[in-house]
Amino acid sequence: MDRVAYRHRLTEFPIDIEPQVCITRDNTQVQVDGVLYYQVTDAARASYGTSNYLAAITMLAQTALRSECGKRDLDKLLEDREAINRTVVFALDEASPNWGVKVLRYEIKDITPPQQVLASMQKQITAEREKRALIAQSEGKKQEEINLAEGLMTASIRESEGTRQAAINNAQGEAEALLLVANATAESIRLVAAAIQSEGGMAAVNLKVAERFVDAFGNIAKQGTTMIIPGNAADIAGLVATAMQVVGNNN
Repeated sequence: MDRVAYRHRLTEFPIDIEPQVCITRDNTQVQVDGVLYYQVTDAARASYGTSNYLAAITMLAQTALRSECGKRDLDKLLEDREAINRTVVFALDEASPNWGVKVLRYEIKDITPPQQVLASMQKQITAEREKRALIAQSEGKKQEEINLAEGLMTASIRESEGTRQAAINNAQGEAEALLLVANATAESIRLVAAAIQSEGGMAAVNLKVAERFVDAFGNIAKQGTTMIIPGNAADIAGLVATAMQVVGNNN
């Protein structure tokens, strides 16, 4: 009697690839496991092309994985997961058609280095972080010093500009004050000269001079214990007349 010898599911199906130890190019042992997605495309070949197609694709995936790990250093191995996955799928695609299956994709799940390597990597990461922290701190301090120096320079420039402007303002104020005094003095002189030239001006000047002379002569006794007067008091009138004559000649 005939009987059904094999049954196959034609849908996509995942299988776990058991962890295995791989040696990297820098002689580091790492444990790697993954997951493989396949699909039966030819039931006849899957039944009679190989005695166990699952074992065949599993062992081929492990072999291809060990080969790819041996081509890379540990640091590069951790970075090149996508490239390794594509290489494993490519290697399986060359052989799997004869087994009636199609390998759709392969994904590395975990890469586990030894504990000593993990500890060294952790120390390296910590050192790198501390290094970046120190660099950031030094850059911040450098920028702070630059900002302080620029602030001091700006303050010094503004202070010097303020002092300069204050000096200019003071000089201009003094110059304007002197000019005003000079103008006032000149104006007073012009007014006096105009008054002298007017009618009765000379008589007023003579009277003013006489008054000043008499006042000065009267104050001589108040300046000290010694008083000097002309030998003849009648000469006082002559002196006043002489002073008036001087003013008249100058006019």
